[in-house]
Amino acid sequence: MVVETELSDAEVDRIFRALADATRRDIVRRTLVAQESVSRLAQDYEMSFAAVQKHVAVLERAGLVTKEPHGRERLIRGNPAVIQRAQALLDTYEEIWRSRIDRLDALLDEDPN
Repeated sequence: MVVETELSDAEVDRIFRALADATRRDIVRRTLVAQESVSRLAQDYEMSFAAVQKHVAVLERAGLVTKEPHGRERLIRGNPAVIQRAQALLDTYEEIWRSRIDRLDALLDEDPN
């Protein structure tokens, strides 16, 4: 499976802003395991149904979840492809960081004579 890794700055901002909130991270985690209705999600948080809907809307705008009608309910499903794209971006940053550490190690190992 080929994962598209290029994200625009706006997409990166939406994804990481969405993931900055613990409730939204929990919603993503739960909906990656199994789809959940908004009403079912709302039962597990000490906040109103409307507040949970707002969290879901933020996640949906970031592409981290999708919402599908199913009868009277709306089922929320995590979107692993967007998680993979964000992970690819973080992997790139890690590669840059590790490269810098490797260069520093090489400089420190050089014989001064």
